[in-house]
Amino acid sequence: MGTKFLEKQLRWLRNSPTARRLLLSQCWDKDHVKRRGASPAEPGWHRGVTGGILAASASDGVCNPAADPKEECDSMRNQIQRIIAEMEVPPHCRTEFSTKEEEQIQVQGSSDYFLTSGDKIRFFFEKGVLDQRGNFLIPKEKSISKIGHALHAHDPVFKQITHSSKVQMGGQGRSGQEVGENKLAILLAVPNSSGIKRPEGLCLVAVTPHQDATFLHTEPLGRILGFWIALEDATQENGCLWFIPGSHTSGINRRMVRAASGSSSCVEFVGSEPLYDESQFIPLPVSKGGLILIHGEVVHKSELNSSESSRHVFTFHVMEAKDTSWSKDNWLQPTPELPFPSLYT
Repeated sequence: MGTKFLEKQLRWLRNSPTARRLLLSQCWDKDHVKRRGASPAEPGWHRGVTGGILAASASDGVCNPAADPKEECDSMRNQIQRIIAEMEVPPHCRTEFSTKEEEQIQVQGSSDYFLTSGDKIRFFFEKGVLDQRGNFLIPKEKSISKIGHALHAHDPVFKQITHSSKVQMGGQGRSGQEVGENKLAILLAVPNSSGIKRPEGLCLVAVTPHQDATFLHTEPLGRILGFWIALEDATQENGCLWFIPGSHTSGINRRMVRAASGSSSCVEFVGSEPLYDESQFIPLPVSKGGLILIHGEVVHKSELNSSESSRHVFTFHVMEAKDTSWSKDNWLQPTPELPFPSLYT
């Protein structure tokens, strides 16, 4: 279930002369668990990955084919700093972002600030960086968990990146048909604040195991693809991705949906997340400028950033628009101001 879309994309990437360098023959599966200690500096770390994940090296780039991908990463990071410097979020709207179900319902699900962010640029903060009045306990530039969800529409730097020819190449679906873009978000994994005394009890949180299709549901399944661009080296120490090979073939177990009118929360979960065997997760470190393509149903996570280094990434999702129904009860919905734009504009 849900494999044909990604398989066709991977086949196209393998066969395209333009994309030939994206993949090499070596696969990373359960027989390669010994590679858990791999680092971005180790040759071969960026080989094609089976089981619902595909990685490309920084030298392949992800954006403008004429540009240096690392320079593009610096451009995105610099733009984010400018956006944060101009950030104005009233204290009562400051929302901590979490991937834990009960916290998602309690914090994000109780606020229209999150639910109505699909066509805007809004800010979401790490757990524990705000006091009871919503004031920052640490410098605001170190407090961000993610910025979303419409950078692709409202910011010229990110709009250019997401509609670039290389991203369009990666989004080619069935027989080169267009893929409609459905969501973009910038995710910043906050580092341990070197040189700054951390408030007692402040603890950076990991991204718990999840499937993107839990939050971005389509009929049929298998139409969602995530783009995960490393703006800095992503290592096991600072929170690289981990995934379970082959987990994209088992469907999904739960969904986050909009709650019925009159409910105490704006969103609710249907179904339950299973307990995953931690020994099945494989780490996927990538270096600055590297790209990871993530099947919508593959189980993946990020561990706690225990280093002094940040791990900034830019991530967005595309949906194959042809013969696909976007679930009406997804938290994210197109608006008259911002319908889901085509990737090829």
